[in-house]
Amino acid sequence: MRSFSLLLAAAAMIQIVGAWYVPGVTPVSYPKGLSVRILANSMTSSSSLFPYGHYSIKNCAPATSKRSRAAKTENLGELLWGDQIEPSMYYAQMQVNIPCRILCPTFRGSNLTDVDVKLIERRIENNYRMNLILDNLPISQKTRDVSDNHPPLALGYPLGVPKKHTVDGKARLHNHLDIIITYHRPDSLPANAPDEWRIVGFFCVPRSVRHTEPEKCNPSNQNWNAGDYPDLLIADANEITWSYSVTWKEDPETAWATRWDVILKSADTDAKIHWFNIVNSLLIVLFLSGMVAVIMLRSLHKDFNRYNDIDNEDAAQEETGWKLCHSDVFRPPPAASFLAILVGTGCQLLGMAIVTLIFALLGFLSPANRGALLMAMLFLFFLLGGYGGYVAAYLFKSFKVQSWTNIFGMGMFFPGVVFLMYFCMNLVQWSKNATSAIPASTLFALFGMWLGISLPLVLLGGVVGYKRPPFSPPCPVGTVPRMIPPQNWYLKSEFVIPVSGVLPFGAVFIELVFILSSLWQGRVYYVFGFLSLVFSIAIITCAEISIVATYFQLCYEDYNWWWRSFGCSGFSGVYLMLYAIFYYFKALTITQLSSAILYFGYMSIIALFFTITTGTCGFLASFFFVKTIYSYLKID
Repeated sequence: MRSFSLLLAAAAMIQIVGAWYVPGVTPVSYPKGLSVRILANSMTSSSSLFPYGHYSIKNCAPATSKRSRAAKTENLGELLWGDQIEPSMYYAQMQVNIPCRILCPTFRGSNLTDVDVKLIERRIENNYRMNLILDNLPISQKTRDVSDNHPPLALGYPLGVPKKHTVDGKARLHNHLDIIITYHRPDSLPANAPDEWRIVGFFCVPRSVRHTEPEKCNPSNQNWNAGDYPDLLIADANEITWSYSVTWKEDPETAWATRWDVILKSADTDAKIHWFNIVNSLLIVLFLSGMVAVIMLRSLHKDFNRYNDIDNEDAAQEETGWKLCHSDVFRPPPAASFLAILVGTGCQLLGMAIVTLIFALLGFLSPANRGALLMAMLFLFFLLGGYGGYVAAYLFKSFKVQSWTNIFGMGMFFPGVVFLMYFCMNLVQWSKNATSAIPASTLFALFGMWLGISLPLVLLGGVVGYKRPPFSPPCPVGTVPRMIPPQNWYLKSEFVIPVSGVLPFGAVFIELVFILSSLWQGRVYYVFGFLSLVFSIAIITCAEISIVATYFQLCYEDYNWWWRSFGCSGFSGVYLMLYAIFYYFKALTITQLSSAILYFGYMSIIALFFTITTGTCGFLASFFFVKTIYSYLKID
């Protein structure tokens, strides 16, 4: 009971730590009338997984020279994510309201072809959302009216209203944007200091307006109202006028340091359900863990008493159980080289995940730092190549398959598979002119980092691992393998491995739903405290289920435990992939084959990562378990 209370307290503390984050930028204060810079980001969609440039459709764009000169240089994480941040023609000044302003001259005639109109209509039907950035804040839209101070928000705003959501079956274009900017005066400023304000909110209300009198849309017309004009039906549009308004509202309650909270809280509208599911999962896992621990301790205690008692006549008459496997239990498994490569890669991935979670808990990987999470994972994987090479080399030497070819294979296997899959998916993105298609120079840079940083570190770790003495088994390995008795169907790997993989997947299932909604439905994921707790539960579950499966396997005199210990927990990655297939058909509205290729390609990489990581946890736990129990066994 005490340990359970400590776990709950740890969960609460982790969540508190996870709620703190570092915005990653220095606060900027603006005097009244100073212009503020509004940037344009890529348009995104949950129905089509290809992000496109903000100016890929016929809308108001700055001159090409200005765009190239003032465009933001994206980091590697932003490039991989598909962000393309460019200057926009939206103009705003601190505390200066604009009732209406035309962005650029009306598109008509030769400047608006049927191809342009059909492209816009197709993007509307694919549920694309436009994205703007002000003072490092993404624009967001209120999705429904509620009474609390933090209404549910959606990042970006829809390009238009699809046909299926209109009464007359005709799509609307959101060509007018009501921008609402909230600000406050910093408390740190002295009373006699010049008045300066900081931006704490960036919201919008998109509208469809057919400008029958565009001359009335100007900053001096305080009576302009978008509701006085009919909607702009994109299918019938022979001209398009883009416009916007700006409204400033003071918000003394929101501090600059907490301005992201309204976005982060809106991403977790079902907090009670989230907590309930996490606690429920924790209770189930703790209950099963307690049962496993009791069974294992009682069974092992009886076995040790029976096997090590020289006066026990029953044990002397006939030895049964796992003691009979002592001369074969440490015999190298088939395909030992590949198993060592998987375990070494798993240690590398496990180290990457742990360090990334630590930085995320400290707040360095908050959503305000765009691309930081992907960059951290990538660089940590490369830098931890030495650790993976060391573990793999130690296993190679212990399995007596020591060779530099195997070390080289360790450095090439997982990065090579991922790079090949990503290259194929990048070709699909290139064919669609998506902003997530990284250029050839960046692709070669990634390739160079793999071969120039990760692979040499793997080889260096291999050198250190080969210099270490190999594993010395507590029981000598026999010359001739003993026969394994016939096993019942419920003891065979074909049954044990799939059944055992259910428990680790069940431990992460609830959090997986939130992660997938963040990846594929444009929501913000920030509960790294919950993620750390679930990650810890999953590691414990993988270790326990593999130990139990290994113990009962040895009790029935089957000493081929190496691969089964990896598969019992690693099979949870297969369940993850099966759930990804279910999620695709039930939660997403993807209709394009190219988008489906991207989805299943990325989910295959995630499932492979999960399989190797969980399998490694199970293997290491079983390895130390087998080593421990046989080291205490008295062999005649």
